[in-house]
Amino acid sequence: MRRCSGVLTSSLLFGLAAFIGAISLQAGPAEAKSTWSSSTPSSPSVGASTSVPYGWLDFCRRRPRECKVPALPAVDVKLTAQKLSTLKRVNQKANNWIKPVSNFDHWGTMMDHWDYPVDGKGDCKIYALYKRKLLLEAGFPRQALLMTVVRDLHNEGHTILTVKTDKGDLVLDNLVDEIRPWNATGYYFLKRQSQQNPNIWVSINQRGGTPKRPSRSS
Repeated sequence: MRRCSGVLTSSLLFGLAAFIGAISLQAGPAEAKSTWSSSTPSSPSVGASTSVPYGWLDFCRRRPRECKVPALPAVDVKLTAQKLSTLKRVNQKANNWIKPVSNFDHWGTMMDHWDYPVDGKGDCKIYALYKRKLLLEAGFPRQALLMTVVRDLHNEGHTILTVKTDKGDLVLDNLVDEIRPWNATGYYFLKRQSQQNPNIWVSINQRGGTPKRPSRSS
């Protein structure tokens, strides 16, 4: 299965160091309604700044150009049928192309290693980062593409990509090919990137409703 391990372990061990490091880095359409439900998906309430995942800091150390970016005003995507089609295409492309492999088997370390799928393999963080990259290249605003840490249906650490839209928060997930509102996942949302600055993370601590479909296996 395309499940992801190690996300929370590294976050707990390096939370304080990550937070300090993050400071140094700072400088719906009709189709959507028919896909999810007649109700508009909402957004979770976010709290104060929290620890930054070790994997994001390490990613920034290795790829500084990806992270040394200015703070920008929060922006949500206007969810047109075309934008929804792009989200579906990107989610499906990444899920089909990347070969699932655990963090340890891939990188030989228990420490979270976040990166792009340079060899076509990876775990949940690699899927989410790649989707973020593809959507940025497609013209989506950076402020609407948020790396997000959750507990999955097995209560294990998992990373997904949240897309902020005018119809609510949508989730791109390597375990499910369908684009879902955050509150149809059943995941427990822990934290995610700030919309204004990707190097600042904010707490959530809220369950995302009831899952509408089970996790898929590869």
